[in-house]
Amino acid sequence: MSVLICGSLAFDTIMVFPDRFREHILPDKLHMLNVAFLVPEMRREFGGTAGNIAYNLQGLGGDARIMATVGDDFGPYRERLQTLGLATGHVRHVEGTYTAQAFITTDLDDNQITAFHPGAMNFSHQNSVNDAEGIQLAVIAPDGRDGMFRHARELTEAGIPFMFDPGQGLPMFNGEELMQFISDADYLAVNDYEAQLLQQKTGQTLESLAREVKALIVTLGGKGSQIHTGGGVVEIPPVAPHAVVDPTGCGDAYRAGLLYGLVNGMDWETTGRLASLLGSLKIAQRGAQNHAVVRSDIEVAFREAFGRSMN
Repeated sequence: MSVLICGSLAFDTIMVFPDRFREHILPDKLHMLNVAFLVPEMRREFGGTAGNIAYNLQGLGGDARIMATVGDDFGPYRERLQTLGLATGHVRHVEGTYTAQAFITTDLDDNQITAFHPGAMNFSHQNSVNDAEGIQLAVIAPDGRDGMFRHARELTEAGIPFMFDPGQGLPMFNGEELMQFISDADYLAVNDYEAQLLQQKTGQTLESLAREVKALIVTLGGKGSQIHTGGGVVEIPPVAPHAVVDPTGCGDAYRAGLLYGLVNGMDWETTGRLASLLGSLKIAQRGAQNHAVVRSDIEVAFREAFGRSMN
């Protein structure tokens, strides 16, 4: 079954400052800040919500269809997607723009200074869900604001079930707009911080929000996750990672597990555990798409983690 993944494709440029920001910023001069940090360590990673989710879903053996907008600099990323066997038929090139990208500088205390350029992502509304055929399930992940509105409306009109994953895009919407997304969606996925912000913006409790969808999934970091469905809560245990290296992309890996479980008719206990396992595998590697996702290996890891088969 094909899954349409509406979201961003982005480059992440990550730089490491081998000192502490606080040693180089004068508190009484914040009104005229002018600093430069020498960053001898730098790497560029492939990222974006759509790319990260698709990478994990494809590794599981799912049929991931990316819908995103990209810029003139997208060439290396396109080659990567094609090498991975990911279709690019719904990846639209917007001339005269850059692909979305984040520039992240981290110091020795793990403080971060980030600049994000949305670039071509702002034109995501130029893509139409109606151009994608044979879609059984979709996810709307953080993307351009207008594109998220359009894709939710088109999926609803087409009768295609979808998961709403507002993520870092949540502050773009007011409470009324968020409630419209949620009422149209079949599934809602957020982390614990986003769950609090969602309740604040909508004026609704978590329990009332859960009644609007078939399932509300809340991830709790190292404490596992909760799936609110059918008037109850399914508690999903965490999977201890081999190492805690980089949390970037963990949420996207988790969501890929949810989507795979849904299209393959798994129950929520199994689906949540698969999602939890994928997040654990990701956090042990730097970057959002550098961990190995091989179906046969995942089956072995699942049995080792939970003492039962994934099937």
